[in-house]
Amino acid sequence: MPNLGEMGAALGALLKEKEQTIAIAETSAGGLISAALLSVPGASAYFLGGGVLYTYESRNKMLALPQDTFEGMRPSTEEYALRIARAAREHLGATWGVGETGATGPKGNRYGDDPGHSCIAVSGPADEAITLETGSADREANMWVFAGAALELIEKTVKESA
Repeated sequence: MPNLGEMGAALGALLKEKEQTIAIAETSAGGLISAALLSVPGASAYFLGGGVLYTYESRNKMLALPQDTFEGMRPSTEEYALRIARAAREHLGATWGVGETGATGPKGNRYGDDPGHSCIAVSGPADEAITLETGSADREANMWVFAGAALELIEKTVKESA
């Protein structure tokens, strides 16, 4: 099992160094992105908040968004991940927002994505989004892979935005 502190250490240090903040809106990573960032001592310097937005109701309430914000938009896409990343950033007043959505497994999601599918987006001074396909139906393994990929994408985007 990966070590949360090791996963979040470099990004935590980078955010502290740049005096930047972050807000997280994750679904299929199940809170592991937030947990990795919060496992770093001094996380209160950069972590403004986050949530596991596993239902439409939680997404709308926690991000203070009306349902029609996502009208005509298919979940589990880069566009959707970017929309929730922007909403998290704006809602909490962070430098960076992160959105993650997908299908953890052991089955695919109701939108037709296979297990192991995740879309991850970062929004802030620069925007970036990726789609990840693990090809695995192992739920927990996918959660760890999604979280690791999100942390890598955030770190890369923060570094490149200088």
